[in-house]
Amino acid sequence: MRTYHEGMTSPVRALWDAPAAVPAPPRRVWRDWVLVGVIPVLAVFEAFVRVDVPWRWLWAVVLTVLAPTLLWRRARPFTMLAIAFAVGTAVGLATAGDPQLYTTAYFLILLYAVFRWGSGRAMIGGGVLVGIGMLLTFVASPPEIADVIGGAAVALTTSTLGLAVRWRRRARSRELEQVRLLEREQLARDLHDTVAHHVSAIAIQAQAGSAVAANDPGATVRVLQAIEAEATRTLREMRAMVGVLRAPGDALAPTPGLADIRALAGTDAATPAVAVRLGGDLDSVPSAVAAAVYRIAQEAVTNARRHARGATWIDVGVDVDADDVRLEVRDDGGAAAGTARPEAPRSAPALRGRGVGTVSPGYGITGMRERAALLGGTCEAGPAPGGGWVVTATVPRAGWTA
Repeated sequence: MRTYHEGMTSPVRALWDAPAAVPAPPRRVWRDWVLVGVIPVLAVFEAFVRVDVPWRWLWAVVLTVLAPTLLWRRARPFTMLAIAFAVGTAVGLATAGDPQLYTTAYFLILLYAVFRWGSGRAMIGGGVLVGIGMLLTFVASPPEIADVIGGAAVALTTSTLGLAVRWRRRARSRELEQVRLLEREQLARDLHDTVAHHVSAIAIQAQAGSAVAANDPGATVRVLQAIEAEATRTLREMRAMVGVLRAPGDALAPTPGLADIRALAGTDAATPAVAVRLGGDLDSVPSAVAAAVYRIAQEAVTNARRHARGATWIDVGVDVDADDVRLEVRDDGGAAAGTARPEAPRSAPALRGRGVGTVSPGYGITGMRERAALLGGTCEAGPAPGGGWVVTATVPRAGWTA
């Protein structure tokens, strides 16, 4: 239980413990050298022109000497501000007056740097320094109330601007990190959907080859040819994906569409026969929706080949209408002994009593559901009425451009 005092001081403690700005600032850029070169020139020019300003040449020299502090304002913001304000305040007290050269506004750049790049301690210390400097100057030469309000407003505005830019940059960094995470998830789904599909076919063909090798050498040759073809397709898709990742942003490979689902069809003695039926205006479906439906169909067929015990056929149906794209992938197989079809929801009632333990969805069903959900659709998988297994997905077309 926190005390009242702890509750009141916690914001100050949180600010005190705040780290420096993230990401870290650049040490120096060309603008820093421009500022260091321009400020002395402006100070000398102003001292030459404004002959009515007392101690103008002294202030011109002071500003010229202090200008290099701008080179370290990001790496050591509080130290540079302390040096500048200490020297400026000392000269102001010695001359019994405020610096009236407009070039002294360069101090605001150092104040901005403290709140833009500094740690919490630096921000608190910078605020205290500015306050002390203003008080000492006011003691040496009592100002008008308008000058007090104006000076405080300028310092507060500069500090607030530094904080606003700092927080905006932090928010932007978090947005970019979130985008990177989403891209990683997308890449993981694509790798799973493409590579797993072909590798599963290779594994099934290899198992079939082992079973028929002793009795049918000809079948073994056909199996090896099928494995070679699947491996070639796997390498080709992997190279395409790597090429997209390494290419410039505008050099992207075309995404798969609904018509590409026909390539999933095939008849092979070692795997269930896959039949594909496509209905509706396929070309009118937006590319984002078509690619998602293709990947869901590809993953569903892969899961059926891998996990459907005794399956003899897999039927893939796609229907396109004015509002939605509906996908259904159905097979006539059951769960392998002691395992669970990965599309099943946790503890699926239909699998109980079949020797099937607790069901845990794998990356396949997770990826399918994520793809559909990202486009505002749904994806479900489970035992089909009358036996077998069915995966259904509905993805809306509204709100997406082709």
